[in-house]
Amino acid sequence: MYKFWLALLFLVTLSYGSVKKDSIIGKAVAITDGDTFKLLTKDSVLIKVRLANIDCPERKQPFSKKAKQFVADAIFNKTVTIHVLKKDRYQRCIANVIYADSLNLSYELVKHGLAWHYVKYSKDTILQSLEDRAKLNKVGLWVDKNAMAPWIWRSNKKKHTKH
Repeated sequence: MYKFWLALLFLVTLSYGSVKKDSIIGKAVAITDGDTFKLLTKDSVLIKVRLANIDCPERKQPFSKKAKQFVADAIFNKTVTIHVLKKDRYQRCIANVIYADSLNLSYELVKHGLAWHYVKYSKDTILQSLEDRAKLNKVGLWVDKNAMAPWIWRSNKKKHTKH
């Protein structure tokens, strides 16, 4: 029996090592926008967090303020758990965020029509299903049949500033 538990522990450790998922608990102390916030850990470390697998409207896009307000209402000044997937080029932790004991913040934003499933970086079938349902029911930003994804909006903005 001891060998079984030892082997199981080894396999669990091995699988966690390859995923590199760190779980961090802290308080959301600042909301930057719909998909970025600052987390203060119990050790007083401030971490910039970017929600994984989604993209919220940019500041000058429709529904940007609603997305930011949704995030503020959900997590500001509350304890959350982040599951870090990696760091991006800006040194933000790309993470899944769990709040209110079991809610996934990315899922909730997409479900409420306040974010896109960022398919360039994600194959999450749940997110895609939530986005498809929100589109079908014209929830949130999907009231506009020509809603522009933030990555396209950013790309267009860059093109216009170069000329």
